[in-house]
Parts: sequence; structure tokens; C-alpha cells
Amino acid sequence: MKDSALPDVTPPTGPATGLADRPALPARPPVSTTFRRIKRVVVGSPLSTERLIHERLGKPTALAVFASDNLSSSAYATEEIIRVLVEYAAIGVFVMVVPITLALLAVLGILLFSYRQTIKAYPQAGGAYLVTRDNFGLLPAQIAGVALLTDYILTVAVSVSAGTAALTSAFAGLFPYRVPISLAFILILTWGNLRGVKEAGRMFALPTFFFIGMMGVLFTAGIYRLFAGGIHPIPTFPHQELRYVGLFVILKAFASGGAAVTGVEAISNGVPAFRPPEWKNARSTLMVMGFLLGVMFLGLSFLAARLRVIPDPTGAKTVISQVAQGIFGHTGFGTLLYFLLQAATMLILVLAANTSFADFPRLASFHAGDHFLPRQLTRYGDRLVFSNGIIALAAVAAVLVIVFKASVSALIPLYAIGVFTSFTFSQAGMAVHHIRLKEPGWRTGMFINGLGALVSGVMTVIIAAVKFTQGAWVILIAIPLILSGLLRVHHHYQESGRILRDPRRRPPLDFPRQRVIIPVFGGSAAGVCLRSALAYAHRVFPTEIRLVRLAVPGADYGDFLLEEPCGDEVREVALSEGNPKQALLSYVRKVRREVGPGEVLNVIIPETVANFGLRYIVRERRLQRLKAALLAEPDVVVTNLVHHKGYEDLEPGERAQRGTGADYLPWRHVAVVLVAGAHNASVNGLRYARSLGADEIHALHVETDPKETPQLVADWDEAVGGRVPLEVLPSPYRAIASPAFEWVRAKLDADPRTYVTIVIPEFVVRKFWHNLLHNHTPLVLKRTFLFEPSVVVAAVPYRLDLIPDDAPAEATAEH
Repeated sequence: MKDSALPDVTPPTGPATGLADRPALPARPPVSTTFRRIKRVVVGSPLSTERLIHERLGKPTALAVFASDNLSSSAYATEEIIRVLVEYAAIGVFVMVVPITLALLAVLGILLFSYRQTIKAYPQAGGAYLVTRDNFGLLPAQIAGVALLTDYILTVAVSVSAGTAALTSAFAGLFPYRVPISLAFILILTWGNLRGVKEAGRMFALPTFFFIGMMGVLFTAGIYRLFAGGIHPIPTFPHQELRYVGLFVILKAFASGGAAVTGVEAISNGVPAFRPPEWKNARSTLMVMGFLLGVMFLGLSFLAARLRVIPDPTGAKTVISQVAQGIFGHTGFGTLLYFLLQAATMLILVLAANTSFADFPRLASFHAGDHFLPRQLTRYGDRLVFSNGIIALAAVAAVLVIVFKASVSALIPLYAIGVFTSFTFSQAGMAVHHIRLKEPGWRTGMFINGLGALVSGVMTVIIAAVKFTQGAWVILIAIPLILSGLLRVHHHYQESGRILRDPRRRPPLDFPRQRVIIPVFGGSAAGVCLRSALAYAHRVFPTEIRLVRLAVPGADYGDFLLEEPCGDEVREVALSEGNPKQALLSYVRKVRREVGPGEVLNVIIPETVANFGLRYIVRERRLQRLKAALLAEPDVVVTNLVHHKGYEDLEPGERAQRGTGADYLPWRHVAVVLVAGAHNASVNGLRYARSLGADEIHALHVETDPKETPQLVADWDEAVGGRVPLEVLPSPYRAIASPAFEWVRAKLDADPRTYVTIVIPEFVVRKFWHNLLHNHTPLVLKRTFLFEPSVVVAAVPYRLDLIPDDAPAEATAEH
């Protein structure tokens, strides 16, 4: 490792009497704001938590956000009914379309009145998940929740594919590009929703009302033609009517059209997004949505039956497109209306996915809050939306679009099973809710919700039975598999919570000694970075310092062993066949076996930074992987000591070592423990901080939820016996790294001859996939402080792979 020479800094003569006697130091490096500026351009400026109440939606905007899925299904539900009847060559295809539609509208009416009850009883949102959890328990709630989550994912895939089909119906030349077009729609929806609920509502409200208006124009023109001269069949795709069909085919057509009543639950899942009074506004919006859907679905089925429209076998031309051409005609004005309706249909079908983007992240946050999904899904992003959930939804839906080639017909068989499963759990739970509480009018409510549960259950069985061989089996298998995964996540979080709270594993708050290893990857040990690392190691009075040269067999390392030591460090060589990482890991494991119970093994990684920013991290990815591999070793602290070229005067360098004499100008050492929770891992971090012999020790917590802070402070005081009080840093924008960085900068600005060790507790997990559930914030913190001179970052591991035999089962998971 090559380092530039440390400039000669001559301390002033005479005793140091205070800050006024200390020479001024150069300015600290500017903080890069490039990523922040780009992010603000893309998603907007961050919103403070107190703005959450102002991000509420009025009824018209909420209708656009939550009802687009439900309303859009009118554009393709009729087509799915006819497609099944034509497939079986049913006699009287067009006679059966309207009766099947009326039967589905009857189901819709029952569900509307059922969900009116749910909204009033559970105005805090959650819909099927909370209703099922409160009345049946956690496990049934996971079944209902998983069923609905899968349906939301399919809603996005089906909606963008249907929107693309509307586009390719008008412009047939775009049909080969349907997959890239669908992916572009997903990207646009993701961008819009990352900008915030209110912003997304404003962006997507106009297309929703445009579709409603154009459907009104279509029906008005159809009624006029009906009374003026009649509506006659139009030339369409050939078909045969050969036989009478039985109940199975009718039920299959009924199940295919069942997509029309999906989305009813969306409003109940988003009640808190409405302006006060939330539940009243949500109920009225629900009924408006149901009325609009009923009119559009029935109207389109009636017109399609009168025109005798047959679905295009290739999927290139939709039924609604053929109906529009049949009603509007081929005049100039009629063609204009046709293209306007196709544009409106495309927009509403694409925006139907917006309902999922509004509800999936919220539902996922409930699962995560109960420790069944990664806790990252519970956090608000910059724009007060669950950004992680939005991105996860977009990614999975994009995979489905690619796998099924944006085919609505291929995706529809997978659709609606999940939503009707959740309907059944939700309405059955509401029936139990009425029986349990016996509130005024409970018998009426029980009848409505009981009927809703019965109808939803029957629909679930019908859809699963008649669509099983078409692909419904995939969902019937996927839901149990996903549920199994959620249960494994829950088990891990519960296990982690027991370990983190187990008093038998709470580290003692003593003053442990350190045993230090400093690896040398090449070159001379006399470089600035290595001398700084040695000085830092001597500052903590370790029991031993080992300077280890990593070399391949046959390399010349004699000069390294013969160099004059900087102190009393031990010099050794670790040989490896071209893999320094494995050599260092083997050496660390050997030393770890020698470490006594009262010692801390600290591996200090010297690093030189010349280029500040992400480019450096990418270029030095091998070094980053080495640090990650070391941290995965149990009971090994990984300290990152960075020398920043060009800012040597801001770093203590060799002067970090304790000095003596009247003319010695000391550098203060401040240790900062970042506390996420009052658990054993944080206490372990504090124990390590005490081993540093720092002049000051601070415990900092960045507050993202003020409601949790009082209890956290009390738990921390109890855990550490009041030795180090917890300092709380407010974070109105819910960021973790920025408040901590600003606190450190303020400390360095107040006393420039200060260097800071940031102590970050990290979890060592048993299985690789457990890392997806933890340790994301430490990565952000390390990247934040990597480019800050005179700041050292120490990652202190805490093992989550040792399970206490008799730990309390009720302990909650925390990270």
C-alpha cells in the first residue's frame, strides 16, 4: 500500500492552554450532494414526518388512486367472459354474457356493503390483514395477507399488460414490443408513486376521469344508436356455436369475469390516506366506485352482446376496441372518438396498477411490523411513502411481465384467486367481530358480512376449480410457499429478539483490553496510513499489536521483518496461494483462539482514499469484500482507519498516540456508539467503546419515531445502569446517517484537534439470507463516514446464532 509522506507539523512551543492556543486547521472536505440533488429532481424534496397529516387525499383524488384497479377491470372482464364461451363453442354465446355480468354485479353489491362494515370497524386500515389478525390470529392473517399481496403483484402485471394490449390494438405495429412497453409503464408508475401519495394522486387523477368520461361518451352513443336505428352485429373474428354447455363452462366464464370485482378491498386498505373524517369519506368513495364499475361493466357487456363481438385469438385487438369501432363508426369524428377511447383505456388499464402501488407497500408494512417480512418495509421514504415496498412490488411485477410476455390471457388464470381468498377471511373475520363485540346493529352487520364471506368463499372455490389446469395451480402452490417463507422470517426475528434480550448474554460493562491485528497488503510498513493505524492501536493500550504481512509463497518479505518497529508491535507473515483474504481470515481465526475472555480482538484495516465518492468504493470492492468477510467472523471487531490524501493536517496520524511533556499538543479522542435499540448488541458496542480509552464516550440514537423514544431511553438507562446517558438526535426526515454525520461534524468543528471513533454494532447471522433482514443501516453509515478525515469506523459484531434454551418466548424482535 503506497502512501504519501506525512507533512511536518511542528507544535507550538509552550504548554497548550486551550483552543485559542491551537493553530487553525484547513477546511474539511465538502460533502458530496450529487446523489441528493439527483434524488430530489427524480422524486422531489424530502417531506418531514409532521407533513404526514397533510398528505391526505380528497374523495375525487382518492377515487383515482384506489379505484383505478376496480374501474379498469370493466375494460377486459367482458372479454374474458366471452373468450371462455367462444372457446367451448357455446350455443347462445351472446345471450349468456349479460346474465353472467348481472350475477357478478350481484357479488359486487354484496362485497360493497360488506366492506362498508369493514371500513367503519377498522378505520386504521389493514383491511383483510388486520380483520383476520384481530379475530382469527396471526397465522390466518398471514394467509389472508399473502393471498392479497400476490394479487396486488398480479394486478400490476395484468394491468400494464392490458394497457399495452389497448395500445397495440390501435397501433398494431407495436405488438412485438409489448414487453418493453409494459416494463416502461411499470417504471413510470414506480416513479410517480415514489414522489408521494398526494403527488401520485394528482398525476394519475386526470386519466381516471378521462376514462370515465370516454366510457360515458361510448354508452351515450350506443344508447342513441339503439333508439335511432338499432345496433347491429359487426364483422369480427370467426367463431362457431356447436353445442350446449353445462354448468362447468358457465362457472368458468363467471370465474374469468370475476376479475371485475377485484379491487373492492383497496379502499379499506387505505383509509388513513383520506382526509378526516377518514372512514366516512372512504365509505362514500367506495359506493361511488361500485356504482361506476356496475354501469361500465354492464354497459360494455350489453354492447358487446348486441354487436356480437368475438375476442381476437391473437390478443392483438381487444373487445372494447371492437365495440368502440362498431359504435363510433369509421367517419373522421368517429375515428377521433375511437382513438380517444383507446388512449383512455390504455391509461386506466396502466393506472389500475396504481391501486397496488398504493396498497401493497402499506399491507407489506403490516406484515413487517409483525415480523413476517423484512423490517425495512416499515420505514417511510423521503416522500412519506413506503419506498422499499414500492420498489419490491415493481421488481416482482416486472419479472412476471417478462416471464408471461405481457399476455393478459396468460396472466388472468393466476388472477383473482388471491383477492377472493382474502375477501373470505376478511368478511368471516368481520362476522366474528360483530358476534364478539355485539355493538348496536351487530345482527345486521353479521348478516351482511356473513353473506359476503359465503359468496367470497364460493367464488374462491369456483375460480380455483375451473382455472386449476389453466395455471391457477401456480398460485395455489405459491401461496403456501410464500407463507412458509414468511414463517421462517418470523421465526428468525423471534429468535433474534430472544437473543438480544436474554440477560444471560448481556455483555459486562467492564474496560476490556484489545489485541490488535493490522494487515499489510504490500509495500513498506513505514507508510503514513500504516503508521497512523499503529498510533491509533497504541492509543488504546492493547495487550498486543501484530503487524501481519500478507504475501504469496516465494515473495521477498525480508525487508518487512527487518524494518525498525514503530513501537512494540510484533511482525509476522501470513502466506497464501494468491488469495490474501483467505490468508488473513485463517490468521485471524488462529489468533482468535488465543484471545482471552476479557479481551477484544480488533482487526484494523488501513486504507488510503484519494478519490472521494462512489467511484472509490467500486474500485476498491475487493477491500470492501474483505471487511465484510472479517465482520462475518464471530467476535472480531473490524476497524476502518482511513488516510485521506490532501487532508493530512485534519488527521492525527502518528500523533494519535498518547503523548507526554509540557509541549505536547494532544488530540482529543471521542468515541460514539450509535444505538438502534436498548439491547445486548448496543451494550456490546458500548463495552467496546470503553476499551478505547477515549476522552469522551457518547451514546447516540437517531430518532425516527418520537413515540418510541421515551421507552427506548428508559430501557437504555436500565441496560447500562445510567453509566452513559442516551443522547437523542431528532430526524424529521427519517434519515439515519445525516443527523449522526452532522453531530460528528459539529464536534470536529468545535475542537478541530479531535478524532472520532464511530462504533456501529452489527449482527452476525447464521444463514446468508438472514443478512437481508439486518445490517442495512450500518452499510449506509460506513459509506457516510468513509470520506470524513479524522473519523474511524469500528464495526462491532454481535452473534445471533446462539439460541438460549429457556429464553422468554414473548420477547420481540428488534434490529
